[in-house]
Amino acid sequence: MGWTPNSWRELPILQVPEYDDQEKLKSVEAKLASMPPLVFAGEVMALRERLADVAMGKAFLLQGGDCAESFDDFSANRIRDTFKLFLQMAVVLTFGASMPVIKVGRIAGQFAKPRSSPVEVIDGVELPSYRGDMVNGNAFTPAARIPDPMRMLEGYHQSASTLNLLRAFASGGLADLEKVHGWTLDFISDSSQAKRYEEIASQIDDCLNFMHACGISSKTTLPLRETEFYTSHEALLLNYEEAFTRKDTLTNEGGYFSTSAHMIWIGDRTRQIDGAHVEYMRGIKNPIGLKCGPSMEIDDLLRLIETLNPDNAPGKLTLISRMGADKIMDKLPPMLEAVKASGFDVVWCSDPMHGNTVKASSGYKTRRVNDVLGEVAGFFNAHDMVGTHPGGIHFEMTGSDVTECVGGDVQSVSEEDLSNRYHTFCDPRLNANQSLELAFLIADLLQKRRGTKDGLAKAS
Repeated sequence: MGWTPNSWRELPILQVPEYDDQEKLKSVEAKLASMPPLVFAGEVMALRERLADVAMGKAFLLQGGDCAESFDDFSANRIRDTFKLFLQMAVVLTFGASMPVIKVGRIAGQFAKPRSSPVEVIDGVELPSYRGDMVNGNAFTPAARIPDPMRMLEGYHQSASTLNLLRAFASGGLADLEKVHGWTLDFISDSSQAKRYEEIASQIDDCLNFMHACGISSKTTLPLRETEFYTSHEALLLNYEEAFTRKDTLTNEGGYFSTSAHMIWIGDRTRQIDGAHVEYMRGIKNPIGLKCGPSMEIDDLLRLIETLNPDNAPGKLTLISRMGADKIMDKLPPMLEAVKASGFDVVWCSDPMHGNTVKASSGYKTRRVNDVLGEVAGFFNAHDMVGTHPGGIHFEMTGSDVTECVGGDVQSVSEEDLSNRYHTFCDPRLNANQSLELAFLIADLLQKRRGTKDGLAKAS
């Protein structure tokens, strides 16, 4: 069947709000369609090229950020701290893997969330579930929980402001590798993670000093003072995505691009092969992600891959595994085997967060850091078994000093600590210490994998 930016409207759709005022919704959609794009086709295709390297095992994908961005918590300092944490993690991973790290934030558009139930009940009162600030409000009141299409306009403007600041950080000096020591966040500066990071930073300094002696510095070499940073979000609100689906007229690529973000993904709850979300995503040229949970059947996965990337273009499709630490070794290897045998060219990425959500005795939704680390280790083990590339990590984190996930070797968070700084509007996030712990684990796994490959190459 032919594809158009609005062909999704003819198919069944899940996880979308029901707006009371359809005329108001149409007016907002028309307004959004007249707005300037947030990203451009050239940037999108550059990311596809980087992800093609990831698919071949020549680069690693670091994708992370907020579970759900908040209108109220929007600030330059929060964006800066998240960006600095990305830089820290990328340095750790680059140093350990000896390969480029592709940085993609869950940011500048991650305002809508699928929910397991359409309603929420507190003290016997039932209200519609909170679906993200682009849909309704988090306050547990009837008025706040009414979906309001005007929120999509606010989400667009906040995304534009966020992208403006991110571009300034990426090219305006903050990402200068000669400032690697200054990327440490204040509340981790005395931790053992910071000490491990500083050891790497000192070794980078030694390398830079040698390069200075050879006449190479950040003043003369662009890659040393700037970095590439891309944005992504779950494409849940298809009326918003349709409004920013633009035909390329500036490059030789042609076709349609989502200009709301460089990369967008389909969640585990909206991946129906005959559904609206798959229909929309199959027609755009952006790199797209597909969440793969433990309920995913292998035949369905292969059909989805063929539908979403019929040309088998490298870098187009990223499969994001989210199995749970206790299921990954049972569920993931058969999927890897099937996709490998099919010849499909995909990026494999681990989401170690969503399959490991539990409820603490205090009632807070949380994740255990050991489960997160365990799923990542299982992800690498599964790829080693099958002989495929563990291409990246997709996780929820923040540069703020939150207490939302329990555990961690450096700054262990107990269940009793959760109420201290539990700031998330939806799912729990790793804080900076816990995120760096994850980065060091992945760096060790990549280094071990590289050493094994080097050893095999020498032996042959």
